[in-house]
Amino acid sequence: MTTSLDQLKQTETVVVSDSGDFESGPWTATTNPSLLLAAANKPAYSRLIDVALAYGKKKGGTVHEQVDAATDRLRSLTSFPAASLPKSMPVLSFDKEATKAKARELIALYASIGIKKERVLIKIASTWEGIQAARELERDDGIHCNLTLLFGFAQAVACAEAGVTLISPFVGRILDWYKKSTGKNYEGDEDPGVQSVKRIYNYYKQHGYKTIVMGASFRNVGEIKALAGVDFLTISPALLEELRNSSAPVPRKLSVEHAGLAEPIPKVSYVDNEPEFRWELLQDQMAFDKLHEGIKKFAEDGSTLKGVLLKKLQAA
Repeated sequence: MTTSLDQLKQTETVVVSDSGDFESGPWTATTNPSLLLAAANKPAYSRLIDVALAYGKKKGGTVHEQVDAATDRLRSLTSFPAASLPKSMPVLSFDKEATKAKARELIALYASIGIKKERVLIKIASTWEGIQAARELERDDGIHCNLTLLFGFAQAVACAEAGVTLISPFVGRILDWYKKSTGKNYEGDEDPGVQSVKRIYNYYKQHGYKTIVMGASFRNVGEIKALAGVDFLTISPALLEELRNSSAPVPRKLSVEHAGLAEPIPKVSYVDNEPEFRWELLQDQMAFDKLHEGIKKFAEDGSTLKGVLLKKLQAA
């Protein structure tokens, strides 16, 4: 009998493994500082840590510069085993120029180990500065970007206008905020995270935007099934296994045709209007809260990861 996972793939959704377990399967992997930190503490990945530390030492400079280089090299190791789809890595910043510089540096690192930039997605937070950096990287450098920590409609609109390759709206974190705020439980099509992604997807398809919508950060398989047919879904290994072990139906819920028949969503613009973008984000309390909370958490885990690598470097 066909599994739920196979049925999901038959809806034309591309399934991506959301994991720090770099060798868990044939799917394209996406990662972030939190997942890298988890992987760095697993004995099974000590060889990857060793490769990253050796790279940092070879780069030279101060011990902290070596740790920074080792951290970047560890990120690049998520490219193995390589699939035909792009990889993601985190670059989170409120500094447009610094983000662009770091993105170019990372692309050069990938090139040095034989990975072409066409196979890399630079992961950038969906702040005003991040969206503008991605806009220029895509336009001027041909560097593909994945705009992450995306919770609000204004963020999604600006990303599409900026011509970014892919966005990652965080379904489960939106649900978390509403459950905490209202004390209610939500399931399936009533889930506010699901509703947010559906609105973004329909808006993109109605107005001809090419930016890929990749739902992320799921709390249960019900959220995943409710978005069957969306461009991409990045799913944790535990939920992938649950889908693999089930034969429950997974009918297609989203498509270009469905979007065309859905209620029209008027076209709006934010990418060239910073005050309007910031105001819309501020008006959406959930999106504002979760964006900044997410940046803070990724920054903290990134700092902890560097601390782990520093100790290993000093002990070597």
